[in-house]
Amino acid sequence: MLRPLLVRLLPVVLLVTAAAFWINDVQRGGPYVLRNLVPPLVMLVLAALTLRRGSGSWTGAGWRLPLGTLGYAVPALGLSLYLHYAYAVNLNNMFGDSNDPGQLFRFLPIYTLVAGSIGFAIGWIAGRNV
Repeated sequence: MLRPLLVRLLPVVLLVTAAAFWINDVQRGGPYVLRNLVPPLVMLVLAALTLRRGSGSWTGAGWRLPLGTLGYAVPALGLSLYLHYAYAVNLNNMFGDSNDPGQLFRFLPIYTLVAGSIGFAIGWIAGRNV
C-alpha cells in the first residue's frame, strides 16, 4: 500500500519542490518566503490525504477528495506562481512605480489559501454529484 502511494505522490512532491525553489529565487530569500510556501505545502498534504484515503489510488475513495484537491491546486498554486512570475519579469511594469513591490508577498498566501479553499469546495461539491 505504501509503494503505490509514494509513486503516485512523487510528481506532486517534485512540483511543490520546484515551486518552492522558484518562490525562494524570485523573492531572493526575503522575509516572506516561508509564508508563501504554505499554499503549496497544503496542496501536498491534500494530495497525500487523497492517496491515503484511496489506498494509493487517486479515485479509490470516490471523486470528492480528488476533485477537491484539484480544485484547491489550480487557483492556489496557479495564482501564487503567476504573481511570482509577474514580479520576476515586472509584467507590464506592474511593479515599476511601487515603493516596495515585495510587499505583494506579505498577504499573497492569505489570498491564495482563500482562492484554493473556494476551489476545494467547488471540487468537493462537483465530486459529490459524480
